[in-house]
Amino acid sequence: GSYRNIILNNPRKRNALSLAMLRSLRQDLLHDVKSKDLRVIVISAEGPVFCSGHDLKELSSEDDVKHHSQVFEICAEVMTLIQKLPVPVIAKVNGLATAAGCQLVASCDIAVASEKSQFATPGVNIGLFCSTPAVALGRSLPRKVALEMLFTGEPLSAQEALMHGLISKVVPEDKLEEETMKISHKICESSKSVLALGKATFYRQITQDLDTAYKLTTQVMVDNLTLRDGQEGIEAFIQKRKPVWSH
Repeated sequence: GSYRNIILNNPRKRNALSLAMLRSLRQDLLHDVKSKDLRVIVISAEGPVFCSGHDLKELSSEDDVKHHSQVFEICAEVMTLIQKLPVPVIAKVNGLATAAGCQLVASCDIAVASEKSQFATPGVNIGLFCSTPAVALGRSLPRKVALEMLFTGEPLSAQEALMHGLISKVVPEDKLEEETMKISHKICESSKSVLALGKATFYRQITQDLDTAYKLTTQVMVDNLTLRDGQEGIEAFIQKRKPVWSH
């Protein structure tokens, strides 16, 4: 199985999520996503800033409300799309992630960051509260940590981000590639169809109450057993051999 690297590549603009950048990110995420080969998507960035969030030039009063709506709508679409994709999406962060850039990290399934990375929602300091980033932040961080970030704009260090659950792993910068690849390779060993079912179900059940969540997942376990790869995996385990996935 293969993984796709999506690289935010406008370091001069600190990889700002301009309308053009968001459109091309959406296109890259959706490209051939049903292909049997694609197993993992890794989002990384060129330069010292992972992503600085929205391009503020696009949010000045020179542009009309319609344009502003477009920017935030496509941004929300991209952030929710990440969780709807059938493959795991990993953020590989080396540097600063602020505002919608921090939202992007929070929206990925897994996030690996170098020790020098930092995470902030500083919109409040320029009079534009990070209300949309707060959706992703408030769903991956304890409320009081998210609100301190949102009210002060002060950054979290990589270690703090790890401690509070914004990211999955912190590694030295020279180990970032290796660690991300390790996770990707591990994911590639599993069945694509099983992972797709698992990911979709995870995000559905996580917002539900306990009883509903168990009802939903109980049915999904039963459905999982009807998948060819579900049966293959169990047979392989019983026969003490490696499974051969059909995906």
